[in-house]
Amino acid sequence: MPDLTTPSDHAPSDHPKVTFGKVGILLANLGTPDNYDYWSMRRYLNEFLSDKRVIDYSPWIWQPLLQLIILTKRPFSSGAAYKSIWNEDKGESPLMTITKDQTAKMKALMEARYGDQVVVDFCMRYGNPSTKSKVDELVAQGCTKILFFPLYPQYAGATSATACDEFFRALQNIKWQPIARTVEPYFENPLYIEALAQSIERAYGELEKRPDILVCSYHGVPRRYLMEGDPYHCQCQKTTRLLKERLGWDDTEITTTFQSRFGPEEWLKPYTVEEVARLAEEDGKKNIAVCAPAFSADCIETLEEINEEIKESFEEAGGEEFTYIPCLNDDDAHMKALAAVVEENLKGWLD
Repeated sequence: MPDLTTPSDHAPSDHPKVTFGKVGILLANLGTPDNYDYWSMRRYLNEFLSDKRVIDYSPWIWQPLLQLIILTKRPFSSGAAYKSIWNEDKGESPLMTITKDQTAKMKALMEARYGDQVVVDFCMRYGNPSTKSKVDELVAQGCTKILFFPLYPQYAGATSATACDEFFRALQNIKWQPIARTVEPYFENPLYIEALAQSIERAYGELEKRPDILVCSYHGVPRRYLMEGDPYHCQCQKTTRLLKERLGWDDTEITTTFQSRFGPEEWLKPYTVEEVARLAEEDGKKNIAVCAPAFSADCIETLEEINEEIKESFEEAGGEEFTYIPCLNDDDAHMKALAAVVEENLKGWLD
């Protein structure tokens, strides 16, 4: 490796030390509150729900409603939900724990491939560690090129786009701005589909009785976003189709639904919480499995919403057996898929 600091025989004695020549790989996920107490939850929810990519109503209407009503009540209910899944041993949310594990595995894979030419880290769009803080750290470590990787298989303006927005904002005031690349969605990547399929096959293999149907529950967005050009709905549908084809199943064995509806307007349908009840009541499917292909790591929407709220809806409608299949998290096949995506995007920088 060449010297990555200012050469002393070419620079004047008072020249500031400059570190350069490395490539940063910055993984990004949605975010997490620092704790589940009221004020931690309020700070986190305020940042999240003030993002115009997430809630695009006029701020003149939305902000008074958010500040005066929603943020006086929701931190209590959301805090209780986080408390039910909190990693008390490590004092952090499961999303934080899993993202750290993913980053450690990615670092090992990249160092095995590229040696000390790369620096791997992670950031959160909302909460800590912030995108700006991690971009600043990578630059300080000599990263003159940064690959930014939002860990969302399917693109959505409210996830991938806002993560990239924040990344580019973080570059605005850097004197020596690094060259930047962002990773495109990987919803149809064969290794990602293979990792999903393997996780389903493992889960099914451990059950005494095969589920009647697999529900692929994706995070929802307002249907209006689809009509305005957001490709999220189509990419979710394609992920399910490719998963079905890889598993060799027919249409009756798998379905696509959307969860986490918020606010009064219509969101992408069918809603998971309603569809699992309909499957039990109308279709007689008393044994179902649910997976969450839009989430790269288990979080509040999977561990609490799916495994508690959606499960309860199914059981109240007469459902008997409910199996939640965990997200891919730091599974080796998943990390192999993510590493392959990174390597593809590093071409021309590192070979």
